[in-house]
Amino acid sequence: MALWTAAEAASATGGRATTDWQAEGVSIDTRTIAPGDLFVALRAARDGHEFVAQALEKGAAAALVTHVPDGLSAEAPLLIVDDVQTALEDLGRAGRARTGARVAAITGSVGKTSTKEMLRAALGWQGKVHAAEASYNNHWGVPLTLARMPVDTDYAVIEIGMSHPGEIAPLARLARPHVAIVTTVAAAHLEAFGSIEGIAHEKAAIFDGLEPGGTAIYNADLDWTPILAEAARKATDRIISFGAEPAAHHRLLSVRVRHGATVGAARLWRTPVHLKVATEGRHFALNALAVLAASRALGADPARSLIALADWAPPSGRGTLERLMLDDGVAAGTIDLIDDAFNANPASMAAALSVLAGSHPRDDVGHIGKGRRIAILGDMLELGAAEAQLHAALARDPAMAAVQVVHCVGPRMQHLHRALPEARRGRWVETADALVHEAARLVDPGDVVLVKGSKGSKVSLLVDAIRKLGHRRDMSDQES
Repeated sequence: MALWTAAEAASATGGRATTDWQAEGVSIDTRTIAPGDLFVALRAARDGHEFVAQALEKGAAAALVTHVPDGLSAEAPLLIVDDVQTALEDLGRAGRARTGARVAAITGSVGKTSTKEMLRAALGWQGKVHAAEASYNNHWGVPLTLARMPVDTDYAVIEIGMSHPGEIAPLARLARPHVAIVTTVAAAHLEAFGSIEGIAHEKAAIFDGLEPGGTAIYNADLDWTPILAEAARKATDRIISFGAEPAAHHRLLSVRVRHGATVGAARLWRTPVHLKVATEGRHFALNALAVLAASRALGADPARSLIALADWAPPSGRGTLERLMLDDGVAAGTIDLIDDAFNANPASMAAALSVLAGSHPRDDVGHIGKGRRIAILGDMLELGAAEAQLHAALARDPAMAAVQVVHCVGPRMQHLHRALPEARRGRWVETADALVHEAARLVDPGDVVLVKGSKGSKVSLLVDAIRKLGHRRDMSDQES
């Protein structure tokens, strides 16, 4: 069954189809387009109309455009509309309207993508799940996700982000969720908002999109929880808070982080439960409470969701832990690498440092003799006027006391480098490129290495460089 016929897409967008075509998918990128996709010629860094011919050559079923691009015949398979972005939104709106799926929407300063993936896993045993790719959470990512949703979807999980005021509410109304989650509120995008209070109000706007009778789920442990609670009460009578605070409806009672897993005791629906996720971090256990609340509100079986979470681990770049066997040419033995190189703000930095502080380096396996906890930290972007103080403040994070070496990447991270005690101070470099060729000198067998920074800091280059020192080893393997 086609995802979109020419007639359906034309009806949804008010556009004109030049031929009769059928699309199996929707794409905005010719680099990843698949045969049968409808190519959406968005205007971004470059005008997507420049790539329509290439998309059709690669097998696209049709292209969504405002005009016939130069060099193409008027008989080419096109859907001609007044504005491509508006038409994509219309297509997403129609995609949402024609399905009977139960929909969850997730936002938060930290943990959106990992919570989305956690909920995808929790629902995966219980029906056909459609969820956003990667971090497709902005003005084109949300409608694209909705436009890609098959008609027979049982559950949909939509991630909603923001970088400026007024972005979340329209996307939430487009998604029309039955469940809306706010994972947390923290200093992210301060440059645009000026205060965390402003960020809290923007995150709370996700509840504006709730369907009648929908469920609002929010973090009970925040200074800004009252803002979230007030917005939730205005939107619905069905409210669930989660956290470690006694007032939380779903409460984390205890948590233990061990190698490759986090286990905890909690009370959900006044029932004691034991929960587990297959990755390290107290914050993952907290967000698992939100996921379990959401799965039940969507009509899924919470017991089956709990079982599914036991095997869940985050996607690459979101705090994944892997063990690398170093090549003999470098040294014998293994290191543990925590890849958290996709995003960063003060709250997520604190969470990642806490995971590192709780890790267990191994002694007497490397040249140095004593295993170390090493942090390679890249700039946190979009923090506004307070960025210098927020970077320097990481030196006072309690978890830093357990970290032996901190390497800093980027002009903003120089403030942290200067604030660190000399004994803990590693290298500071302007760009990640400057450390790539020194990767072998930064680590030693037995070390646990955290790499974290905003995507723009490009510390993912250092993740790749460290991986190239050896090869991955299954974390379940026993040390010889």
